[in-house]
Amino acid sequence: MRSAEIARILPWVFRQTLTPASPLDAVLAAMEAQHTPSETALAGIDGYFDPRRAPDNFVPFLARWLDLERVLVRPAEHYYPAGGTDEPLQSGVGRLRELVAAAAFLSRWRGTATGILRFLEVATGVSGFTVEEHVPDRPFFVRFTMPGEAEPYEATIRRIIELEKPAYVDYEVTVAS
Repeated sequence: MRSAEIARILPWVFRQTLTPASPLDAVLAAMEAQHTPSETALAGIDGYFDPRRAPDNFVPFLARWLDLERVLVRPAEHYYPAGGTDEPLQSGVGRLRELVAAAAFLSRWRGTATGILRFLEVATGVSGFTVEEHVPDRPFFVRFTMPGEAEPYEATIRRIIELEKPAYVDYEVTVAS
């Protein structure tokens, strides 16, 4: 708030005594200086909640808020938050931004082949994942095939599949030739 705006909400008796270089004018100037940092932050607050405009160090907070923390924290430590440490998504903060942006879709399709494949593509930035849901002589088994370009992200891929697949389903991951 500017000094003039603050002065307008003062009681009438104070407004009558307000003159330039008066003690009250100095108090209003100090109040204006105190409001400026908060007003600056609030003016750009919408940028913090847009995953594509948020500062890099704020994107992991958005991911936690949308329950994507399970991708950032090592599985053994996920259940013991005191010992858990954030590790950046292996494919970078840009991929994490895209995961946050796709969170509504991923939540809606969680536990399905469509949802897992989309999750893998967004998290790695690589397309071409396939899933074979009906493996002969193996009930409750799913086979995921990842493209060769996704091999550097194999640990992340396995973590995503483990966390997103239905609990009763077993799986294997193969690399496309």
